[in-house]
Amino acid sequence: MSIAQNPQSNVSSGNDEIDLGKLFGILIDSRWLIIITTFIFACIGISYALLATPIYKADALIQIEAKSTGMPALGGDMADMFGGDDSKATTEIEIIKSRMVLGDTVDKLNLTTVATPIYMPIFGKSIARILGDSHHVAISRFTVLENTQSQSEILTITNSDNGEYSLTNSDSRELLIGKVGTLATNNGYSLFVTHLVGANGATFSVSKISQLNAIQALQNNLSIAEQGKQTGILKLSMTGENRENIKNILDDISQTYFLQNVARNSAEAENSLAFLKHHLPKIKQQLTLAEDKLNQYRQTNESIDLPLEAKSALDTMVSLETQLNQLTFKESDISQLYTKEHPAYVALLDKRKTLLKEKARLNKRIEKLPKTQQAVLRLTRDVEVNQQIYVQLLNKVQELSIVKASTVGNVRILDDAQAYSQAVKPKKSLIVVLATLLGGMLSVAIVLLRAAFHRGIENPDQIEQLGLPVYASIPMSDWQEIINKKNKMKHALTVSQTLLAVANPADLSIEALRSLRTSLHFAMMEAKNNILMIVGPSPEIGKSFVSANMAVVIAKTGSRVLIIDADMRKGRLDRQFCISHQCGLSDYLSGQKAHTDIIKQSGVENLDIISCGDTPPNPSELLMHPRFKELMTWASANYDMVVIDTPPILAVTDAAIVGAHVGTTLMVGRFEKSVVKEVEISKQRFEQNGIEVKGFILNAVVRKASGYYGNYGYYQYSYVNDKK
Repeated sequence: MSIAQNPQSNVSSGNDEIDLGKLFGILIDSRWLIIITTFIFACIGISYALLATPIYKADALIQIEAKSTGMPALGGDMADMFGGDDSKATTEIEIIKSRMVLGDTVDKLNLTTVATPIYMPIFGKSIARILGDSHHVAISRFTVLENTQSQSEILTITNSDNGEYSLTNSDSRELLIGKVGTLATNNGYSLFVTHLVGANGATFSVSKISQLNAIQALQNNLSIAEQGKQTGILKLSMTGENRENIKNILDDISQTYFLQNVARNSAEAENSLAFLKHHLPKIKQQLTLAEDKLNQYRQTNESIDLPLEAKSALDTMVSLETQLNQLTFKESDISQLYTKEHPAYVALLDKRKTLLKEKARLNKRIEKLPKTQQAVLRLTRDVEVNQQIYVQLLNKVQELSIVKASTVGNVRILDDAQAYSQAVKPKKSLIVVLATLLGGMLSVAIVLLRAAFHRGIENPDQIEQLGLPVYASIPMSDWQEIINKKNKMKHALTVSQTLLAVANPADLSIEALRSLRTSLHFAMMEAKNNILMIVGPSPEIGKSFVSANMAVVIAKTGSRVLIIDADMRKGRLDRQFCISHQCGLSDYLSGQKAHTDIIKQSGVENLDIISCGDTPPNPSELLMHPRFKELMTWASANYDMVVIDTPPILAVTDAAIVGAHVGTTLMVGRFEKSVVKEVEISKQRFEQNGIEVKGFILNAVVRKASGYYGNYGYYQYSYVNDKK
């Protein structure tokens, strides 16, 4: 078997450029997380698309035309009075959404009564719809006591065949019993159910809301928009769960708006016509009275014929009165449109002043005539003026009657309300696609975010930048994982069940340790003794695993090896070699045992072991005792290699004390768990104590795509005999 480790990177780690290859590798390493998360989101999207209540849409089309009386032949003042500018679409939209229009629909369709089926929570409604087990109720009338607070009553079907039901309140008190098609009343409650579908025991929630709340609900659900720019064509649309219901509501809104528009356009003509009909009898009475006075005066003074001069004055006077009366009518129209400061209003007042001056001048001229002629002239003038006014009013009444009868409004319903057969919500395919994309993007974001905040050692170059050479990268062993699981279930009896170097010597991890053994052979040639210390910056990094298996690998070369568990706090080598921890290093250092008494057989040829012993209260002080130096001297002289497993340097100072007696120190770090800063601080701490860390061992390396596609990688190959 041959293993090549840690090729040099082509790009220095100090480069701030984004390594796309590494990012791609990170995504490949986390592919199962991404796939599972995306699959879960896709399932959620599919479930929502299947279980969500379908929402249908209905729409109608209305045209807003220019205002017209329908009688172009009238023209003149009548056209000015009842004609107008084009209706603005925005104004009409607000009119449709007003309480005047929507309130009529709410009252007509009894939208203040809300009746909804009661299903099992969360998924009950969806399951009932899928199974076709839905129930429905239609209520045309529902009244409650005036002082009753707004609350929901429960309607329960008692006999579905006969359409019988009962109504109870929230306290399960029965309010009334009724039957479909019959008005049920009791204690101030009245209910008229027109349609009821469901099995016996099916329940409905029935509540009464205010008209204002019902109108606001319609306003929120009703959408109105002009089709195109300044086309005057409005599209009304509404969405809901019941296609027939939203179609009826939209139809009623359209009809109500259409009828109020016609009534609004004919309102002006109606008001003017009422005004004229009110004053017409008075004018007729005045005309009759003026005629009677003239006839009586003629009979009293016999027939008097007016001379030509008087007749001319009479005609002029009648013409002036007629013009003044016309100005009076026109002023009443203008006063509704303009103020007295408007130029049209000012011109009308100026014309009236001119006519009044001419009338005053003519009156002075008439005063020069004989008295009998003046009286006849005055009476004749009254008759003709009243006759002119009466005829003019009659004409106006006829014209307004025609205008009122011909008013059709400026609104036309182009398309009646229709509901689409397909639901507009939810868009199932879109929801599934978006949910899947969301799951994929979220999982990718989580993976990249986790990688961005991850500070564990992944690249040997990170350690070498500290000036610490990496002697070996030990790959993660699947076999060792199996051994660890077995040891948790039961106590191992032999080293063949605990030590990887004995259980599976061909494992890649053991091959990496053999490579380390070769490197150590040359590294320790200049060391002051043959003692090797294995240390780590923090716990749980596999330091004892490296120490035990390294000792076995060296012992298998024929060298006599002694491994010492110097971790008297939490020593673990006794578990690796299946021996008792008692009668160990702490017993020797405390003077209870001799060094020959604490040496135990490991079960591996050429390998002896000294366990940690009982946990003492002062491990650091014991290591500083001269006995430890004597033990090191004796061990170095009697063994070819001495391997010492020590506690983590950042946790306790034991490793620094032991390091003063050893010739070679190697530091162990765990892949993706140990942090570069920890290694740097550990190295500085050893240097402060005058101890040189010879090299670094990267343990539990996992082969990842992020390393393969990035600027560094780990090349691990199996090279064993495949012949049986």
